[in-house]
Amino acid sequence: MNLLVNIDVPDMQRAIDFYSSAFDLQLNRQLDDDVAELTGASATIYLLKKDEGSTCSKYSTQTRRYQRHWTPVHFDVVVDDIWQATERVVSAGAMIESECSEWRQSKCITFSDPFGHGFCLIEFEKDTYST
Repeated sequence: MNLLVNIDVPDMQRAIDFYSSAFDLQLNRQLDDDVAELTGASATIYLLKKDEGSTCSKYSTQTRRYQRHWTPVHFDVVVDDIWQATERVVSAGAMIESECSEWRQSKCITFSDPFGHGFCLIEFEKDTYST
């Protein structure tokens, strides 16, 4: 199985700049004007240009909005140094949304990207959560 991550964004260049700077991803290729492929993580990330107010699905009356919003799915970025990574993502344009919490020998801080999507930075003391 191969996991791909798709992130809707209203401004392609701003999104490429943010994700490249925040997470040291590289623009691998641009597929048309509305899809960009970023590499450098354990999963390939696709930025999909979707206008604010466009419909999300034919089965929903909701439309896309890029103010801070909640969704039950978000991504975590595992880092070696949570404080250094925090400086990097904030400098790129992320907003800090929580204090650093510690759980099962890990540290976690939550953020939102410039498009309202939530994500977490996580630093593990070992390879993953400890029991």
